Amino acid sequence: MEKILIIGAAGQIGSELTMALRSAYGNDDVYATDIKQAPADVIESGPFQILDVMNEKNLIHFIIRNKITQVYHLAAVLSGNAEKLPLQAWEINMRSMLNVLDLGREIGLKKIFWPSSIAVFGLTTPRINTPQLTVMEPNTVYGISKQAGERWCEYYYRKYGLDIRSIRYPGLISYKTEAGGGTTDYAVEIFYEAVKHKKYECFLKEDATLPMMFMPDAIDSTIKLMECAADKISIRSSYNLGGISFNPNEIAAEIKKHIPEFQISYEPDFRQKIAESWPQSIDDSVARKDWGCSYSYDLEKMTAVMLKEIRKKI
Repeated sequence: MEKILIIGAAGQIGSELTMALRSAYGNDDVYATDIKQAPADVIESGPFQILDVMNEKNLIHFIIRNKITQVYHLAAVLSGNAEKLPLQAWEINMRSMLNVLDLGREIGLKKIFWPSSIAVFGLTTPRINTPQLTVMEPNTVYGISKQAGERWCEYYYRKYGLDIRSIRYPGLISYKTEAGGGTTDYAVEIFYEAVKHKKYECFLKEDATLPMMFMPDAIDSTIKLMECAADKISIRSSYNLGGISFNPNEIAAEIKKHIPEFQISYEPDFRQKIAESWPQSIDDSVARKDWGCSYSYDLEKMTAVMLKEIRKKI
């Protein structure tokens, strides 16, 4: 029987992944942890505990005590916030990851999931249909930590046989948790502001095209990768994931179909430079071939669901 630990269960990915894994594996066998309180559904549906992944002693005690077999390590300082506190972000992102990998090696965890990001790419990377294997010269703290993390994933797999799996997430969009300091978070904020105030000031330029993904597709892809037979996994750094590509102007036009009076203005900040170093579209053919990666939502379907659910939430 699998015993699953989620680190960062209060975050954008973690809160929804927790519920999906509990549905698949049973509420009592999916342990949610974070350094802050999680949403009510996470706390009420199964075990939840405050746990700091930076505290290696507490982490290993938790894993051994609860007979954990799989770890999803999601805790990180995201791109926008990392630029404000670069050394602190590097320490948190890298030390927490190495804590998990080393524990996995020492006690023989069956599987580890660690999320990478399109932030691993840089200005020298082909921006259209970015290949799985390509030039990677990130110029943000977040991107540098993710690129280093990918190398550690492959190292621990090749050196110790640790079964680590990873996805390079595009920008993730969810109505369940609000934005958390990332460069692609405008695509979450814009829906909330459209419902609340019928207007939004965007921190990216109107033509800043980036790859995005609706959270249900991201959760489905993550679980599909983790349930795939190990001999089908050909990438031990991190898999490209494509999703859907659009810019602020295009998402605003889609929102106007539902809220005709919606207005968008543009005041680009430091995150525009970050966006300009990232791909506009992603080639995810290797993920499709290896473990059947696929998506259910396009911009039109996602917009309709986001506006409907945010209206109910507010």
